[in-house]
Formats: sequence, structure tokens, C-alpha cells
Amino acid sequence: MTTEVTPPPTSASPTARQVWSRARGIALALVLLIAAAVAIAVVRSDTRHGELDPRSADPYGSRAVAELLADRGVDTRVVTTLDQATAAAGPDTTLLVAVPDLLTGPQQSRLHSAVTGSGGRAVLVSAGSASVERLVPGVTADPATSLDSTLSPGCDLPAARRAGTADLGGIRYTTHLTADECYPSERLATLLRIPDPSGDSDGDTVLLGAPDILLNDRLDEHGNASLALQLLGSRPHLVWYLPSLADTSAASEEGERGFFDLLPSGWLWGTLQLFVAAALAALWRARRLGPLVPEKLPVAIRASETAEGRARLYRKANARDRAAGALRSATRTRLAPLVGVPVSQAHAPEALLPALSAHLQGDGQSPHTLLFGPPPGDDAALIQLADHLDALEREVRRP
Repeated sequence: MTTEVTPPPTSASPTARQVWSRARGIALALVLLIAAAVAIAVVRSDTRHGELDPRSADPYGSRAVAELLADRGVDTRVVTTLDQATAAAGPDTTLLVAVPDLLTGPQQSRLHSAVTGSGGRAVLVSAGSASVERLVPGVTADPATSLDSTLSPGCDLPAARRAGTADLGGIRYTTHLTADECYPSERLATLLRIPDPSGDSDGDTVLLGAPDILLNDRLDEHGNASLALQLLGSRPHLVWYLPSLADTSAASEEGERGFFDLLPSGWLWGTLQLFVAAALAALWRARRLGPLVPEKLPVAIRASETAEGRARLYRKANARDRAAGALRSATRTRLAPLVGVPVSQAHAPEALLPALSAHLQGDGQSPHTLLFGPPPGDDAALIQLADHLDALEREVRRP
């Protein structure tokens, strides 16, 4: 007596070990990417923290010049909003704007209106073409920056002549207004002092093409300290304006801006070029479609082994419906030529079944149920279906 051994049930779902084996490479890459990003952020925050901030002792901060001004009786106050900056403008105040290009157009216009006629001094550091035309009408920023960093005064401004050579450079300016054009680089000024155009006050505006004379690590070089102290210490109060993207005046005056409005135009054009380059690379490396090329298999595989392997896959996935569909489709394809039906109509019941009925004898199972019926409910029903299909084909082939 033989006992049929039922194989243990199998599952198509991967185990936790298999999932980990497949995903550990991706997880490791993500961990390394996050670690690199954190490391870069920490390094950059250590080296660039507080740039042009008079409270920062970092190399790119400006605490040293603020301490020197304090020794000479000039108090320094840091502000981060436009309202604070415009309210501080006055004849006894020097207003320094650290990054004018961060201001929106309406903010720049408000700042210009507050400074004009106030009698104080406005110092604009590295004001580019995006801000200088509104903050100082009549002045233009040259698109080509200076290649030199240590320059000679080249003008009659007393502060510049006393300081001598200094680290200016950076953005260069041109103007048709009456102005002191100092520290020229290729005949264009990198320091510009423009008196109040109305002539009603002693106020003026100073444009610095580069912030180097204000930085902690450059203050002790050349005449940087002398020039910085003279430009910022002409009045008893110094208001140091650090524009902030969190300033509510930007949103209230320009309205709500989207993410793409905040991106510089260069980033958008650069991203578009990357997409074009990626599309061209994909076209270049894409697989060319052509005629099928037959290839000899390295090992000849018996048809029975192929059928058995496919059957095991169907059983593992519990795909009795697909297995039954494959058996019925193959049987219909073989029966059609035997009963005089074109192979193209072998899967149409209205064409195959009438021709098939003429070749059948007896009261067996309905051909429609065998060839086009519902999928079997279990493995035993699938085996029975295969047997009935074989019997049907043998009956049709019987002379």
C-alpha cells in the first residue's frame, strides 16, 4: 500500500530575510547619502555661519569691525526686517545693507525712499544689477566682475586716500551722477560714493563691490580696517541690516510667491539643460528595435521538463485559472483544424462548437463547458479537466 505524500504548501510572498537581502544595498546607499549630506551641512555651517554678521567671530563674520567701532564710540545694532531698517534711517545713522539683492523690488523702492533725504549714510555691500538700479537710480552694475582684489584708491575721497590699498574688487559700477569713483578695476569703480542728489542734506550712499574689507579674516590686511572704520564710523550709530527671507514685508508687498518664483533663473535654465541632456543620452543609449534573431540554446531541454516546470510555477502561485486557460486554449487550437474550422476562429464558440458537435458521439460532458467553462475550483478539478480535454481530443481524432 502506497501513501501519497502531500507536499508542504508554498507561498509566493518573499520572507523577511529575502526582503532584507534585496533591499540592504539600497538601504546602505541611502544611509551613506544621508550621512554625506549631514557632514556637508555641518562643515558648511561651521565655515559659513554668520557671513557679514557683526555678531559672528567666524572668518566670514564681521565682529572685529564692530568691536573696533565700539572702541571709537559707535554703537552697532543688527536689524533683520525692512520696517526696522527704514525706521532707523536718520542724519546720525549709518545704514549698512549686507545683501541688497535679497530684497524684492518693492522693498528696494521703500528703502530708497527712506534713505533719500534722511541726511544719513547708506552703505550697500555687493549690490548687483538686481538691486542697484532701484536703490541708487543712475548707477549701473557692470556684468563683468573685477579680476583684481587688491586695488589702489585712484580718487580724491579722503577716506580712500588715508586707507591706501584695500581689498575691494568684486562688482564694478558706472554712473553719470556726480560721485567719487574709487578703487578702479579696468577703469570702472569698485567703490562709489554718491552725495544726496537733492543737495538738501549731508547724506550720501556708498557702494562696495565686495565685502572683503568687513570680514574678520581680511580686516588686518592692507588698508581694510582703516577704510571700513572711516566708512562706517562717520556717524555715532550704525544699523546693520541683514535681509531675511522670513521678512513679512516681502510677502505683503509682492503677494504669495510659489516655489519656482523663489528659484534664480539660472537654476531653471540649468535644470532644463540637464533634462535635455538626459533625453539625448537616453535616445543615444536606447535599445534599437530590429528583427528577431534566433539563438541556439546552450542546452537542449525536453518538452516534458518545460511543461513540468511551468506546471510547478502555476501550482506555486495557485494560478488554476491560468493553467486551465492554457489547457483549453491549446486544445481548441488543435481541434479547430480537425473539424474544419480556421485556427483564427478556434477561440470563438459560435464557430468551433457547431463543427465540433458533428464529430462527437454519445452523451458525454458538454463541449461548451469543457472548452469555454469556468475555471476549476481546486487541483483535483483541474486534473479532471485535463483528462476530459484529452478524452475529447481522442474522440475527435478517432476515425
